[in-house]
Amino acid sequence: FDRELTPSQLRNIATLTDLKVLDRTQLILDIFAQHAKSREGKLQVELAQLRYRMPRLAIMPTAMSRLTGGIGGRGPGETKLEMNRRRAQERLTKLERQLKKLSANRALRRRQRQKKGLPVCAIVGYTNAGKSTLLNSLTNSKVDVADKLFATLDPTSRRFRFPREREIIVTDTVGFIHNLPKTLIKAFKATLEELSDADLLLHVLDASDPQVDRHRGAVDRILTDLSLDDKQVLLVWNKADRTDPEILRALTDEHGGLAICAIDRMGLDTLLERMERGLFRTSFGSLDPNGQEPVVAIDRSLG
Repeated sequence: FDRELTPSQLRNIATLTDLKVLDRTQLILDIFAQHAKSREGKLQVELAQLRYRMPRLAIMPTAMSRLTGGIGGRGPGETKLEMNRRRAQERLTKLERQLKKLSANRALRRRQRQKKGLPVCAIVGYTNAGKSTLLNSLTNSKVDVADKLFATLDPTSRRFRFPREREIIVTDTVGFIHNLPKTLIKAFKATLEELSDADLLLHVLDASDPQVDRHRGAVDRILTDLSLDDKQVLLVWNKADRTDPEILRALTDEHGGLAICAIDRMGLDTLLERMERGLFRTSFGSLDPNGQEPVVAIDRSLG
């Protein structure tokens, strides 16, 4: 089901069909569970799973047996669906406490970065738009890249130096989707807080996707929900090599931004110039009169 079902709907459908019932939210949570790698990521997914399941614990046991853990088996730290409300609440409270500590540590690292006075550029966008590929191309790093949904759950930050020796921090974030489940937004609140300190958002879009306008709108709505709609945003139309030139021209003419291909670095020089202008709010010409000045990138995790 491409929507979140109510507990009663889940119970009735499971009883009538005698089949495993999987709604959109549970499917997304299963995928997240399979991709979570860090301790924080696993805790965030488990918290979202618990918040989703708690209202459904009252479903009759016969129906509960059909509401299994999804298509991917048990997620990290997944609780049994037969868990009673008291045990579920105890686990939820413990998860929130652990994530609060991790969030405090993350906030401390952000304050330390702020003391260094380094501008922050965060990469956002719809899932599978090419955000991690762009981070790799910009910083010559080797962040895991996969042609699949929600490949990135944990934010990854790298230091980057422009040709003029100006240094910034570039952060890759979790991919968004339309109607992002509220349980996920709440669970990943600490991770999404990384965006609050960004001086510039690179909104990466897959220009070759027929639904790119819908994806752009979905990301814009989530940024608004997170009170980030006042941030400086640069639209980056990725995968230009797969996109009809007329369509690409129409997108940039209507919405602005610039076209690139992150995987082969096409258009990155122009992107770097726009980034530097936005982050340092200065006006200058091309990066180099001959267009030959190399970009110096530092592949160094910020922890």
